[in-house]
Amino acid sequence: MGGCVSISSRSTCSSRSNGESVSSCLWMDMIRHKRRRTFSNHVTTLQHLSSVPNRIFANGRSHSSCIFTQQGRKGINQDAMIVWEGFVAEDVTFCGVFDGHGPHGHLVARKVRDSLPLKLSTFLNSFESKQKASSANCCKNVEFDVVDPAKDTSAEQKVESLWSQAFLKSYKAMDKELRSHPNLDCFCSGSTAVTIVKQGSNLFMGYIGDSRAILGSKDNNDRMMAIQLTVDLKPDLPREAERIKRCKGRVFALQDEPEVPRVWLPFDDAPGLAMARAFGDFCLKEYGVISIPEFAHRILTDEDKFVVLASDGVWDVLSNEEVVEIVSSAPTRSLAARIVVESAAREWKSKYPTSKMDDCAVVCLFLDGKMDFESDYEEQSFSSATLQSNHSCIAVESDDGQNVEPYLQRNFTVRSAEDNNHYSRVPIDMEDGQNAGSEEQNWSGLEGVTRVNSLVQLPRFSEERPRP
Repeated sequence: MGGCVSISSRSTCSSRSNGESVSSCLWMDMIRHKRRRTFSNHVTTLQHLSSVPNRIFANGRSHSSCIFTQQGRKGINQDAMIVWEGFVAEDVTFCGVFDGHGPHGHLVARKVRDSLPLKLSTFLNSFESKQKASSANCCKNVEFDVVDPAKDTSAEQKVESLWSQAFLKSYKAMDKELRSHPNLDCFCSGSTAVTIVKQGSNLFMGYIGDSRAILGSKDNNDRMMAIQLTVDLKPDLPREAERIKRCKGRVFALQDEPEVPRVWLPFDDAPGLAMARAFGDFCLKEYGVISIPEFAHRILTDEDKFVVLASDGVWDVLSNEEVVEIVSSAPTRSLAARIVVESAAREWKSKYPTSKMDDCAVVCLFLDGKMDFESDYEEQSFSSATLQSNHSCIAVESDDGQNVEPYLQRNFTVRSAEDNNHYSRVPIDMEDGQNAGSEEQNWSGLEGVTRVNSLVQLPRFSEERPRP
């Protein structure tokens, strides 16, 4: 992929009065500020990613974050996560959580985890290269430049626009790569994505699907509060449902899970995808499911303490406020993500004992850049029997290894045609405020029914071929 390495720390456009030039130079300064070696010094192909410093994607911790994932009770862990410190510049951190679904969902999530950051950095470096090429002329013919105050936009707004374009282009390129991938079938498999880039006091976010990011911040009374940064992009959100219906897709819930609206093909009750945007899932891309991310930008303050990214396996059983309380009260920062997952596991057992627990993945990024590193012995002494390492691909049936209780095969991210025959539809009326809901509320993928973020393979989409 290649990247542009710039060692210049001064902009030749610093005296430029034109708003666009100032914006361009500010963008370049953001990318080049305190730059050491970019990832292109370490990475030329995906095969070299494992050697990139300050990039973690398995249970562990970094200088400013901790991450943890636990396999659910439905098979292989389909969640993936990443923290990449020193991403494109020394003071830039990339974080992401990806929740796969479908027969190849785990492969899709891992592919997105590895490729999406590279695509984002490719766009950033490409833009910097263009600006570097034009910087020699950036101060010429100043006398011909006329700035219209009524049309001029602040440099900060233009930087935000450029970051938005970076997310849009990288997400588009990621989905295009999945569609043409020779060895990865994404026809009825896909992944969510919630990704953030922290650069100084700026937090840029791009996301699709129902994984979520929240912010732990202090209020005027010095108490911790939860601020939801992203919206769970469910099919019953008015704007999402409207788009899907315009594209001839259908949105309705099944009778056994009326709180889980799904996306269906126009000609068949399949596949029943429980989200409106995702990577992959090309069987529904012509019918309203898209991979265009929502983008958001937030200026951080001293009151903002940490960001938590997690898959819906966490949000199905824990509220935003509960997660913030767990992280802020963790005995050590490096255990925060693990304790959130452990708490979610307990809640799954308590609230939904007859349903299979979903995979859980959590990233905790502490905004002051500090992390405590307790000894391995202290961490091990905190472990619980409910926690299972994500390095194992063996499905967990019970704490003692026995399948001791019957589980309801319910509420899959994608429903099979066989399952659908047993249940009636509950149409989603978008004019009914109770069904449509509000985009500003704290969206939960679940209200009383457990989620299993997996796919029962549809006969028509199965890899198996009928025997002659």
